[in-house]
Amino acid sequence: MNKPLVGAFLAALLLGAGAAPVVAAEPAHQAQEAASKAGLAAKAVTFAGTVALSNCSGSVVRSPDSAPTDPALVLSNGHCLESGFPGPGEVVVDQPSSRTFTLLNASGDGVGTLKASKIAYGTMTDTDLSLYETTSTYQQIEDSYGIQALELETAHPTAGTAITVASGYWKRTYSCDIDGFVHQLKEGRWTWKDSVRYTPECQTIGGTSGSPVIDDATGKVVAVNNTGNESGQECTDNNPCEVDENGEVTVREGINYAQQTYNMVPCIGAGSKIDLDREGCGLPKP
Repeated sequence: MNKPLVGAFLAALLLGAGAAPVVAAEPAHQAQEAASKAGLAAKAVTFAGTVALSNCSGSVVRSPDSAPTDPALVLSNGHCLESGFPGPGEVVVDQPSSRTFTLLNASGDGVGTLKASKIAYGTMTDTDLSLYETTSTYQQIEDSYGIQALELETAHPTAGTAITVASGYWKRTYSCDIDGFVHQLKEGRWTWKDSVRYTPECQTIGGTSGSPVIDDATGKVVAVNNTGNESGQECTDNNPCEVDENGEVTVREGINYAQQTYNMVPCIGAGSKIDLDREGCGLPKP
């Protein structure tokens, strides 16, 4: 995994005392200029709607059908849950939580604090994601902070798509393309399916876990950042390996990965309720 809090501290120590300026985000206007030069949509990727957790990154997300009066949802990784890593086969549903999240604006400044009412969903089986229901509605967040939730893409992404991984924890973005998709990604005790593989430019680090992976052209969330092979080991913790349909194992040292989110959109019902029995819902059940 792109390790949460401990990994982030280790990364900072390795980078040295002067690490903070190095990982600071470039100003929003520079990001917009770069996007314009690259021929991307005018809606440049910023930090607006991302959040910082105590140990990870995340984002306020909504489905296309979410209503302004629905409780806002925060997306992160299953391995970022305050209760620890869910075991293989474990699915957390509707568990009370009072976790807080620092909401960021476009420039990466913290503008407010959101509070969870519960862990609506969390797992590390087949995917690595968590969804928190907050005590604020989407409309309340927009009225208070002028920030809209990031919309979840409903379709499977495609290889070659230009993406940005936006880390609220580090206030840093990583830009690259979707290199392809992995039949099975194995790391230690966990196995994830149809994972997104980045091109080498996205060198995510500890603390970026849970960051939204945003399609540069549409501004929609297509995946959630979660792991990378750090030292070339095979299928060990922090060193995931790829397993294809024939069981062939491939190790790609230095390559990072994310878990797709389109298959969770049908699971989000009225009032932001997670219903695993809704038609098209692709999330594992307890």
